[in-house]
Amino acid sequence: MKKKNYVKFALDLIMALLFVLFFNKQVLGGLTFHEIAGLGFAAAYFTHIFLNLQWVKKVTLKLFDKKLPWKTRGNYLLNLLLLVSMSFIIISGVLISRVVFPNINVSNERWFQMTHISISFLVLALVGIHVGLHWQWVVNVWKKMWKYGPKRVWIGYVMKGATVLILLFGLYEMSDTGFVNHLSSSGTILGIGSQEMSEGGKGMMEERGDFAFKQSNSDSFRMKSGEQPSDFEGASGGSDSFRPTSGERPTNFKGNMGREHGGGGNILNVITTYTGIMAVFVILTYYLKKLTGRMKKNKRGQSNQSLQQTMN
Repeated sequence: MKKKNYVKFALDLIMALLFVLFFNKQVLGGLTFHEIAGLGFAAAYFTHIFLNLQWVKKVTLKLFDKKLPWKTRGNYLLNLLLLVSMSFIIISGVLISRVVFPNINVSNERWFQMTHISISFLVLALVGIHVGLHWQWVVNVWKKMWKYGPKRVWIGYVMKGATVLILLFGLYEMSDTGFVNHLSSSGTILGIGSQEMSEGGKGMMEERGDFAFKQSNSDSFRMKSGEQPSDFEGASGGSDSFRPTSGERPTNFKGNMGREHGGGGNILNVITTYTGIMAVFVILTYYLKKLTGRMKKNKRGQSNQSLQQTMN
């Protein structure tokens, strides 16, 4: 069991690092790394599910059992939502591939490109919540790996101070990257019909303010038949015009990440930016869970005290 936990811990850490790197396509060789590492991430993710398959089977069989705790039901629902959204990101990534699967052609590709980006921000939040719910497990495995002794009082204060700083940093990065706009667009964009995306995509994007398109050399960009742009960058307040002709496929697409949040291709900046955002959800979820547990414990203690008084 120890070795299995260590494997799960290492796998989860690798997945977390890879996932935050996917938010900037300039790192480690650009789109080639993005797509190849994306396939590796998919393999790691489904391996993660396989390692937890016994829990999945056990809860699935008891899902409609009234004795099953609501905490377990909520955790199961979160994992199910993660499975659906993560699968969509993986499948859409394959469908819009330029390097690994360049010959795949799908209709309404712009919808897949935009939802691929938008849903990724939703998953970043869901992963943070997932980690927050299992943070005590993370701490326990870490302590066993490094054989930590009893925690000293001053270390606890240092950790609390660091937690506050990380929370403030993450909130700043959420504001700087327009994370809330991306998160809200993940729900809106899924309701857009194919006709709206193909005919009225630009107007909708400008109205939402979440994605726009820009061409660095001109205010008006009209692709001629047979031409392919080398890159599309989405940015807030982008171009005035985007009119690709039918049948043409862009070779690359970036959402609001086109503003190059995370320091362009700087790996450390990308990791700190999006790990900081994820940490906000980890911290809030962990302390909310802790607070809820204390409230239940106090309520249970008050109930037992009232019962004893009644019996006396």
